[in-house]
Amino acid sequence: MMQWSNISAIAFDLDGTLIDSVPDLVVATNATLAQSQYPPVTDALVRSWVGNGAKMLIQRALSYSSSMAEDSPELQAMLEQTMPQFLRNYGENLQKHSRLYPGVLATLQQLTEAGFKLAIVTNKPYRFTVPLLTAFGIDGFFSEVLAGDSLAKMKPDPMPLQHLLKQWKLEASHLLMVGDSKNDIFAAKGANVMSIGLTYGYNYGEDIGLSHPDAVCEHFADIGQYLLPQ
Repeated sequence: MMQWSNISAIAFDLDGTLIDSVPDLVVATNATLAQSQYPPVTDALVRSWVGNGAKMLIQRALSYSSSMAEDSPELQAMLEQTMPQFLRNYGENLQKHSRLYPGVLATLQQLTEAGFKLAIVTNKPYRFTVPLLTAFGIDGFFSEVLAGDSLAKMKPDPMPLQHLLKQWKLEASHLLMVGDSKNDIFAAKGANVMSIGLTYGYNYGEDIGLSHPDAVCEHFADIGQYLLPQ
């Protein structure tokens, strides 16, 4: 039986969990759409599209703006042409408006001092992940960083978490996944590790509790009640 007291390592999602990155993603998405002569989209729409990596974000944005099906050959061809533009636009707007969520810095410090091993497991491209961690001064907390292009598969596939277990020589009962999306929870279930779902991030407008994580927290600091001495 899984128990909180067994946890010695924690994998964190990035976007919607540690950092509210949507404001900069909105700027980059709208700049990309403008280059294809499409009008801007709203913050709320971009929030509903985030979670499956940069390419899926732009695929959803182009499908919405063009009214073409996401899997149509025409849209896929447009996507291949558009992705380099988006990557440039996002690289130029990586940390202009994004912010750490409340309680993140202090809680990461507490977990580190308590002896937990910490990792990032995100679907964001690696080229953007590390600069963001560095910009917010939290890169030093994480001994492993797995991005959306680090392995052959990304969340909701369990491969990144399975990779961590192997890398750290851990039993599944010793690892916890913390994230805001059902992709995080499904990956945790696939790897047979515990999970905490956060209510404030990006989960396609769905209640994170519907994915049945082991616990649900409204604020990042609330995860401490399961992991830190009270």
